[in-house]
Amino acid sequence: MSHTSRVTRELWTAVDDYIDGLFVPPDAALDAALADARAAGLPPINVAPNQGKLLMLLAKAVGARRILEIGTLAGYSTIWLARALPADGVVITLEADPRHAEVARANLARAGCGNVEVRLGDAAETLPTLEDEAPFDLVFIDADKEGYPTYFDWSMRLSRPGTLIVADNVIRAGGVVDPDTDDARVLGVRRFNELVAADPRVSATAVQTVGSKGHDGFTLAVVRET
Repeated sequence: MSHTSRVTRELWTAVDDYIDGLFVPPDAALDAALADARAAGLPPINVAPNQGKLLMLLAKAVGARRILEIGTLAGYSTIWLARALPADGVVITLEADPRHAEVARANLARAGCGNVEVRLGDAAETLPTLEDEAPFDLVFIDADKEGYPTYFDWSMRLSRPGTLIVADNVIRAGGVVDPDTDDARVLGVRRFNELVAADPRVSATAVQTVGSKGHDGFTLAVVRET
């Protein structure tokens, strides 16, 4: 890493720390979830604390009662989403890795998130089983990037007019504008963004972000009234 990029990353992280200090106070359950994820050797690819709170605020803003999360990891973002729900709300979160699901279930139980169901299995196979439980009010996509186009297709099938779809990691440190990339993850999110942009059933945009997690971004799409 060059001196300039190191200093830039340090600045981004310092600003994230500033934001967290103002808006995201320490939380025992969330801190423990991250600690247990590290102890279990899970990759440190969870959303940042301020992004987790953003998810909670978005879920509250749309009045979500049923949330679908594609990609659980250790359940950090899941806890944030669950906290947005009314007493009778539910989060269904899909995880392909049994070890990740085990850590997530323990973290969710400790956080008192009894309104979360962790479904184990490849999302491409699990999503078709959810049709009888649809529609969902919010869908959060944060799983393998190669699968994003498929996950968008199923998000639409499991949505209703007004459903908010949020997808993380869609900028890939600017990789989406590299015409020569052969990175399957970049190609997956690029195709996802193209599908969302071309779909007349949604109104959408993408926002690039910088912070402790580096340079990335998310796509937001609202399902239109028919």
